[in-house]
Amino acid sequence: MRLLVCILFLGNTLLLNGWGFYGHKKINETAVYTLPKPLFGFYKVHVEYLTKHATDADNRRYVVAEEACRHYLDGDHYEHSIPLDTIPRFYKDACLKYTEDTVLAHGIVPWHIQTMMYRLTEAFKAKDIQKILKYSADLGHYIGDCHVPLHATSNYNGQQTKQYGIHALWESRLPELFNADYDLFTGLALYQEHPVTATWKAFEQSFGLVDSVLKTEKIVSGKFTDDLKYAFEIKGNATIKVYSQEFCEAYHIALGNMVEERMRASIIMLGSFWYTCWVNAGQPDLPNMPLADQPDEEQKKANELKEKGKMIGREE
Repeated sequence: MRLLVCILFLGNTLLLNGWGFYGHKKINETAVYTLPKPLFGFYKVHVEYLTKHATDADNRRYVVAEEACRHYLDGDHYEHSIPLDTIPRFYKDACLKYTEDTVLAHGIVPWHIQTMMYRLTEAFKAKDIQKILKYSADLGHYIGDCHVPLHATSNYNGQQTKQYGIHALWESRLPELFNADYDLFTGLALYQEHPVTATWKAFEQSFGLVDSVLKTEKIVSGKFTDDLKYAFEIKGNATIKVYSQEFCEAYHIALGNMVEERMRASIIMLGSFWYTCWVNAGQPDLPNMPLADQPDEEQKKANELKEKGKMIGREE
């Protein structure tokens, strides 16, 4: 019985992972190939760094208290359905309307993407290669999160509807199992005249999919008994409880191409935002030489604590 409890605990813990390592890394990696010349040359040389550091923002949640709220926004705290036209598009305006404590409590991902674009643009202007890469990787992470429906609701892990575990099912388990069938090539990135509008459109689309994500899982679950819905897999030295291949396939089919479409949308937005920051910085010449991987002290500490610590704030 003690062993079973440990197995179930490990299963629930390991099921809580953003887009998952595969999803975030694939978004950052593939976005590089959307870039037009000459920016493509710089990013192609550093594609390994951008892929490796795609999940740094999640790791910082083990050491930085302010990090968690940057990954989501509870759209349902402000409105019940789309369009989300009462939420101010700029952070200062939102704080004036709702108070900063309220805004931080319910997530800031669309606003934080604006912050990251500003930082990346300034890094381009300064030709600070280390910061360009760091902010580029982080921007990819937040854009990926912004495209996930369960990052747009307070019912982020199905805890309000007795669907606990759906978070990682949708954004980790499904893309890991079925990515071989995805077409992630989106065409060339384009300069964005209105990145704020584009960001909020992406978030609003995510919010609009929440009901479908939850209701579809309910319908598919009704066709499976627990012994068929779940399975046990060995990962490393642990045996973990996961959603079965059969259940995942049924859910994935019922969702249509939703997961693939949200990944594609993340990829083309990321490439376009990288390109937009570079253009806004004056299109500086950048060296097509690889840079030694030198994570800052905060990131080193976060990476270490991830192995033995606990996330600060909401786990999603």
